[in-house]
Amino acid sequence: MIDKNVVKKLVEEWLVDKEYFLVDITVSPDDKITVEIDHADGVYINDCVELSKYIEDHLDREEEDYELEVGSAGLGQPFKVEQQYHNYIGEPVEVLTADGKKVKGVLKSVEGRDFVVAVSEKVKVEGKKRPVLMDVDHPYNMDNVKYTKYLISFK
Repeated sequence: MIDKNVVKKLVEEWLVDKEYFLVDITVSPDDKITVEIDHADGVYINDCVELSKYIEDHLDREEEDYELEVGSAGLGQPFKVEQQYHNYIGEPVEVLTADGKKVKGVLKSVEGRDFVVAVSEKVKVEGKKRPVLMDVDHPYNMDNVKYTKYLISFK
């Protein structure tokens, strides 16, 4: 079986001096290698091809047969690494909390593993008869949510 750490080392070598970052690597028991990369401006197919070729040039098919798939982290898929949070500041996201509650709002800020989502909520304001719609900040920690993902809008 192909060692995931060997593949990770190759990907990290290719990433040097590039603005891409590694999201995930999986190696199945039958040697299907899946590499996910991302970039603040999106992933170009030519770069996926270049990374794929780089990996293939450094792995020996004579020694071990494998299937290789290189692509971008899927849009609308849960974030897997901290850098993805930074890329989506100011964008709509959905958070599934540890207790199973879905929260939708705008990713306002990220600091370390903590992030804040501004959620539009009706809030009772003193002196007003009816609740007023306001943005309320909800703080979270990446380690304490089930997932966070970008909300795709077709409006």
